[in-house]
Amino acid sequence: MIHVIKETLLLLPFLFVTYLVLEAIEAHAGGALERFLERSRSIGPLAGGLLGAVPQCGVSAMTASFYAGGVVSVGTLLAVFLSTSDELIPVLISSRIPASIIAKIVVMKIIAAVAVGFTAGGLVYLVRQKNRAVDIERLCRHSHCHCHKGKGIALPALIHTAEIFVFILAVSLALHFCMEYFGSGHCCHEHCGHGPFESWRLNTPIIGELLGGLVGLIPNCAASVASARLYSEGVMSSGAMMASSFTGCGVGLLVLFRTNRNVVENVLVLISVYVCGVVLGWLSGFLLNIPEF
Repeated sequence: MIHVIKETLLLLPFLFVTYLVLEAIEAHAGGALERFLERSRSIGPLAGGLLGAVPQCGVSAMTASFYAGGVVSVGTLLAVFLSTSDELIPVLISSRIPASIIAKIVVMKIIAAVAVGFTAGGLVYLVRQKNRAVDIERLCRHSHCHCHKGKGIALPALIHTAEIFVFILAVSLALHFCMEYFGSGHCCHEHCGHGPFESWRLNTPIIGELLGGLVGLIPNCAASVASARLYSEGVMSSGAMMASSFTGCGVGLLVLFRTNRNVVENVLVLISVYVCGVVLGWLSGFLLNIPEF
């Protein structure tokens, strides 16, 4: 439980900076910053794919909030979610997986995430014929922070941060206790168990990728740690591990469902992440010949 709290605390700087930026955009609506963000959307998926590859889930949480405020496009959101892998890469390193394999995994994730991001952005633009408008006020109404009552930008940012932090912590603790109950053990790099996943058919073609994608969707570091351990021990196929990695966007989906009020959009993003993760996982393991252990 202590590790879950520590992991959630590490998100605080990311969350506070995110909402500070959002409040600044709202305070200067129509200004140079907003115009810059509008113009930079065309390269959003590229930046998202690169930033998401940093081994932590703070960027996915930030991007989910930015998307809820209309600052980034759905293409950028998907690029970040697909390139994020939570704790997977650090645990693969600690498991002494060859650096060449880890580098191949990271490069594949970035390339695939960027490609999906640009494709999704193009498809959405064709349907809507316009970009989603920046609307920070909608995010503020959802949180009831009363940002426009002479409080500046720091206090509303703190209110948003505290609200999301409490939500993430509550869900993470609930997941932790559920996984403890089913025998998953503690989520830590040295002693992370993976009891409930060992009996899954994670080495079976197609089924392994489908199940691996589900494992990655669990918004808890135990899922990504378990995937890395299972792969290094030969219990999980490379395709299933990659599927788990592509869908393993940490708490990003939690933040998205909490901050974005359009439930249909959220569900479509969730489905897109899962389907793309499974397909990309299978292709990665099959076509690019990632070794089995």
